[in-house]
Amino acid sequence: MIKYLFILFLYIAAFAKGQYTKQSPDKTYDHSYDIQDSVMIKTRDGAVISAMVVRKKGVMNPLPVVFQFTIYVRDAGRDLQSLKEAADRGYVGVMAYTRGKRLSPEAVNPYEYEANDTYDVIDWISKQKWCNGTIGMYGGSYNGFSQWAACKTMHPALKTIVPYVANRPGMGLPMENNIFITPNYEWAFYVGNNKYLDNETGNDRQRFRSMMFKWWEKGASYNRMDSIDGAPNRWFQQWIAHPDFDVYWQKMAPYKEDFKQINIPVLAFDGYYNDSQNSGIYYLKELQKYSPNTPFYLIMGPYGHFGTQKGGEKEINGYKVDEVAIFDIQKITYEWLDYILKNGPKPSVLKDKINYEVMGANQWRSAPSFEKINNDVLKLYLSRQKKNGTYFLDSKNSGQNTFLSQTVDFRDRKLSGNSDYYPSPIEKNELDKSTGFIFTSDPVEKSVIVNGSFLGRLHIEINKKDVDLGVTLYEWTPEGKYFHLSYYIGRASYAKDITKRHLLKPGDKTWIEFTNSHFISKKLQKGSRIVVKIDVNKNPFSQLNYGTGKEVSTESIKDASIPLQIKWYNDSYVKIPVLNE
Repeated sequence: MIKYLFILFLYIAAFAKGQYTKQSPDKTYDHSYDIQDSVMIKTRDGAVISAMVVRKKGVMNPLPVVFQFTIYVRDAGRDLQSLKEAADRGYVGVMAYTRGKRLSPEAVNPYEYEANDTYDVIDWISKQKWCNGTIGMYGGSYNGFSQWAACKTMHPALKTIVPYVANRPGMGLPMENNIFITPNYEWAFYVGNNKYLDNETGNDRQRFRSMMFKWWEKGASYNRMDSIDGAPNRWFQQWIAHPDFDVYWQKMAPYKEDFKQINIPVLAFDGYYNDSQNSGIYYLKELQKYSPNTPFYLIMGPYGHFGTQKGGEKEINGYKVDEVAIFDIQKITYEWLDYILKNGPKPSVLKDKINYEVMGANQWRSAPSFEKINNDVLKLYLSRQKKNGTYFLDSKNSGQNTFLSQTVDFRDRKLSGNSDYYPSPIEKNELDKSTGFIFTSDPVEKSVIVNGSFLGRLHIEINKKDVDLGVTLYEWTPEGKYFHLSYYIGRASYAKDITKRHLLKPGDKTWIEFTNSHFISKKLQKGSRIVVKIDVNKNPFSQLNYGTGKEVSTESIKDASIPLQIKWYNDSYVKIPVLNE
């Protein structure tokens, strides 16, 4: 678990406008390509962007352009190879780097300038004699984010984007549902310490493990994390200064009405076990909401953040995926680019808008929208009744004003509390019963597919002004295995509005509605049971909300003199989308 969390975010490591510097004399270059490796592009606000351009030698006519924009500088290896591949496939390949990276003299500020800078680079590309006026973008993680950032203000030359596991700053990372997740801390050094990538710091697992546990054991405030680390982290401090999903985050990528002007087709890839999955799905759902006539497609399966970008892996976190789930992501990407930019045939794998692999069934399915991937919903109440050793996940509401009481002492530094988000392993023999509450349903009478994102309403009462909550969904198989399906983690004070905090009133009953859980498709075999675990978030891997109502990053163990008392009312429920065959 700890090892997995630490590698989680290491994904995420003669100048005049329109004029090139001299081509590098590097003898390792293949002479069948025209490689311009020191392109400098000036933005409207006077910044300089470093870029590379690769064309096939001897090709004189203008071509469509495949453009990538990234913070990860691997120019002599992976980047150059991907540009050559674009040239081999009949395109001009262009790779540009976030301002401050590679040859750019600016400061590095992840996320903050991409919306404007991508527009300016696309504008520059569109005016080059080797460009035929059509541009497509692709790439994963940060590159996925930068593609959506390019759609904040649409340039007419941009004809399509192909984002893999796209990040949405402020939503998924560096915070999820307004809770800051600690592994993002080290990523800032990895990408921000120099013009390339600080692999030495990024690989220093012991440093960051020690930092997290020292913070946890000391009970220091979250904003003291870099003091404990012994190195200032200005990016971390900038991020935690914006706990609301405010204008700082909103301006980085399309937000609300911005989606209305996105009229280009989109092909997206994502994974059920991608930690920032709700970022990528958010973009598509907002596009569907605000621009319903814009065509988009999604390919999704049992993949993590890195695995998605490779077309899947045979095993993820101990789970052996279905054989049919593995696919050739590069092949499909270029089939799509050919389809949009060269009037080629539509990729045959795109049967409908939503294309997903059903775990346990070894098959792909398709649906025309997120709303039509299921045909039923299981509404299950978190009852007080005990059955077979746990509380009963009941299809009927008892109607009684009953509750389960939990006490959480934040002075106690024992590791506990909703530590099963980002699951590793996915399948386990037992659940941690030392904290929170576990609810188990009756066995399903026939096989059914859990399809989509579960949601729910938690009816709670606390003695404080705020609390961070976690809900995790499992299948309990007839063989006694617990299969992790999905999870939700979120701050109660932001449940109604992620842009503005609304504190709870101590002693008052409050409904906490959640919808932003992770998308899943899994066939439950006959005899399986659905299991839900609820808990208060309390572990070293994220912020610790002491519930005083103060800014959470400033709270410390000094604010923990009074334990949290929480009542979970038994009319709370979850809704699980299913597909009955």
